[in-house]
Amino acid sequence: MRHIGILTLCLSGAVMLTACGDAPRKGEVNRALQNVNVVDESNLNDIMLTVADPNEAVAYFQRATKDQPERTDLQRGLATSLVRAKRAPEAVVAFNKLTKMDGATLDDDVDLADAMIRAGDWKGAEAKLDKVPPTHETFKRYRLEAMVADSNKEWKKADSFYEIAVGLTTRPAGVLNNWGYSKLTRGDFSEAERLFGDAIKQDKTLFTAKNNMVLARGAQRNYNLPVIPMDQSERAQLLHTLGLSAIKQGDVETGKGLLREAIDTHPQHFEAAVRSLRALESSVTN
Repeated sequence: MRHIGILTLCLSGAVMLTACGDAPRKGEVNRALQNVNVVDESNLNDIMLTVADPNEAVAYFQRATKDQPERTDLQRGLATSLVRAKRAPEAVVAFNKLTKMDGATLDDDVDLADAMIRAGDWKGAEAKLDKVPPTHETFKRYRLEAMVADSNKEWKKADSFYEIAVGLTTRPAGVLNNWGYSKLTRGDFSEAERLFGDAIKQDKTLFTAKNNMVLARGAQRNYNLPVIPMDQSERAQLLHTLGLSAIKQGDVETGKGLLREAIDTHPQHFEAAVRSLRALESSVTN
C-alpha cells in the first residue's frame, strides 16, 4: 500500500504540473515514473532475498531473469534464493552463469564456492577459491578456506584461516563453533571446549555450541553441565547429551542418572531421553 501511495502521489504531481503553464515534456514524466519503478523493484528484490519464502523468491527471480537475462543483480538474486531454498546443485549452476556475466564480482566467485560446498563438491570449491586473488580478504572467503582445509585435514592451515575469519567479523559465534568442532574431531577436547565457550559468549542463543561444549566435556569425562545461559528445555537436552556421552565412555551408571535427570528436568514429556533410558535398561537386563 505504501508503494501504491507513493506512485499515486507522483502521478498526481505530474497531473498538477500539466495543468499549470510550466508542464514537463512527456519524456520527462516517463523517466520520473521509471525511477519510481526502479525504487519499488529494488525494495521488492530486497524483500525476496530476506523475508520472503525461499521457493517463492526463486520463482520471482526465475521470472525476472527470463525477462531481463542481462541483469547481474537479478541473476545474483536467483542464485542466492536457490541457496536459501536449500537447492544447492541449482545454485551452483546459477552462480556459474553469474560469474561469467559482465558485472560479476569476486564475491560471486566466493559465493559459488560456498554453493559447491553445500552441494558436496569440496574439490570444486577448493579449485574456485584458489583462483580468488589473495588480496580479496573477506570473512566469508576465509571461513570457506578454513572449512576446505578442515576437510583435507590440513589442521595448521585451518586454524590460521579460522583465526583470520574471526577477526574479520563482528558476529564470530558461528565460525567459533565451527572451529571448536574442528578441534573436537581432532581430539583436542579442552581447546574445543574453550572455543565453544567463546561462541556462546558471542551468541547466548546458539544451542549448537552449547551441545558441542557438553560433548567436549563428556569426552573428558567431565559430566557436570557448564555454567552457561540455558532454559529448562535446553538444560534437559544437554543432560541427555551428557548422559549419552557418559555411556559412550563406559560410565553407564552415571549415564543412566543423567538420563533420568534429563527426563525429570524437561518441562514436557522427553521421548528421546525415555527411549534412551529404556534401551539401556533393557540391554543391561538382557
